[in-house]
Amino acid sequence: MAAKQQSEGRGSNYITPEGYERLRVEHHELWKDERPRVTHQVSVAAALGDRSENADYIYGKKRLREIDSRLRFLEKRMEALQVVPPDPGREGDRIFFGAWVTLEEESGDRVRYRVVGPDESDPGNGLISMDSPVGQGLLGKSVGDEVTVRRPKGGIDYEIVTVEYESPPDTPQ
Repeated sequence: MAAKQQSEGRGSNYITPEGYERLRVEHHELWKDERPRVTHQVSVAAALGDRSENADYIYGKKRLREIDSRLRFLEKRMEALQVVPPDPGREGDRIFFGAWVTLEEESGDRVRYRVVGPDESDPGNGLISMDSPVGQGLLGKSVGDEVTVRRPKGGIDYEIVTVEYESPPDTPQ
């Protein structure tokens, strides 16, 4: 199974309930909204005559192939995923899957990340994959530990300031 995961370009099969819901919504929108709309556009374009020079028809068929490919991927991936619900009762200051982590740079600047599965990783929005170098560096660490993160522009040292398993109401998920 691990070899198959690596060949698909995905690591761990863990996902938060929020991440799974986003995949489910994407699948639903593709299947119930976008695919029927594009199918209708293709049928209208096909009725116009010569399909070999009909850009709407050619593009529509290409878009249908893309949608079908994404639907197949989502279906297979969602079957393989294991949803890991949050554990708000988790005591302690160690970092595990689903934790919200506040890190402080040497300059005093703080950043906040959530350790999530690879399917929901979005570093720009504070969601880092548990399989990424940063995620792997954080897992198992505790408040007060220092972590060096290797980046293309050089390493950066962080101190772990807080570990939480429930996000505050103003934190996007």
